[in-house]
Amino acid sequence: MTPVAPMEALLAEELPEGKGWQYEPKWDGFRCIALRACDDVQLWSKSGKPLARYFPEVEAMLGQLKAGEFILDGELLIVTAGAVAFDALQLRLHPAASRVRKLAAETPAMFMAFDCLALDGTMLAARPLADRRAILERMLGREREPLLALSPATRDRKEALGWLDRSGGALDGVIAKRLELPYRPGERAMVKVKQRRTADCVVGGFRYAAKGKEVGSLLLGLYDDAGLLHHVGYTSSIRAKDRASWMKDLQALIGGPGFSGNAPGGPSRWATERSSEWQPLKPKIVVEVLYDQVTAGRFRHGTKLLRRRPDKAPTQCKMEQLVPPLTPSQLKQLMRD
Repeated sequence: MTPVAPMEALLAEELPEGKGWQYEPKWDGFRCIALRACDDVQLWSKSGKPLARYFPEVEAMLGQLKAGEFILDGELLIVTAGAVAFDALQLRLHPAASRVRKLAAETPAMFMAFDCLALDGTMLAARPLADRRAILERMLGREREPLLALSPATRDRKEALGWLDRSGGALDGVIAKRLELPYRPGERAMVKVKQRRTADCVVGGFRYAAKGKEVGSLLLGLYDDAGLLHHVGYTSSIRAKDRASWMKDLQALIGGPGFSGNAPGGPSRWATERSSEWQPLKPKIVVEVLYDQVTAGRFRHGTKLLRRRPDKAPTQCKMEQLVPPLTPSQLKQLMRD
């Protein structure tokens, strides 16, 4: 069967208001379309690549469900050390089957379902979301698999906003879907609002721009409880008109200890010799940055520089600012409170 292209979402600043909306958590995992036809189970990624070989425990679990044939839209998640761990998912994308089996036994993945496109020979994609959700709830209500869960949903906008407020930045965001809408593969027919997360970080070093003797990116650090400054990411969103001023301030701090804990890695095959060089600094400058997600104690992507924080001491910039994602069970409890 040809892989189904998942329905996607447009990024918005605020959740839409009015009647006819369903709100759901935005999970930080691998988007996955799961299909079962007779004894054949397939898992497809967002880009249409097969995932079953990397998640054999999910493939086996779906093959044991009471439902016969189905197509589900959902998210693959792995919970380790009390939080959803995106890096644990990335470790599964390994060519060695023995390594995959070992990880599947140690840190089993789960399937968080949020839509049903077909069930027992009946195609449902053309039906409204309200109908599909009711069918999904009945289907999963008959199952007792610990690796299978139903994603929470609400039609109350205030409740959805409360998820974001009470999660303290641990929730990745909220998705809004029209209840009357059919499933539209590959279309941006949903709305997503991502959690705004900021952190105050120490500038522990910088990299030069690929061309010219000017700053290309600031290397960011946070202190742990032992007083060690760990490299947690970078920001390169420095306005062109500010780069000369930044360079003057940074040059005055060159020669400092830089990062006393985890430090930036060496050159990669993707970097030029110039862009991979970095200069350690005295930990004097504090900046506030906007970030999206955290993986293994680091910003997963580059951050946006918001402002300097001369009012804050570098030692006040602690790792505890990086709130870990909620586990599915924690999120369910939060939504019941």
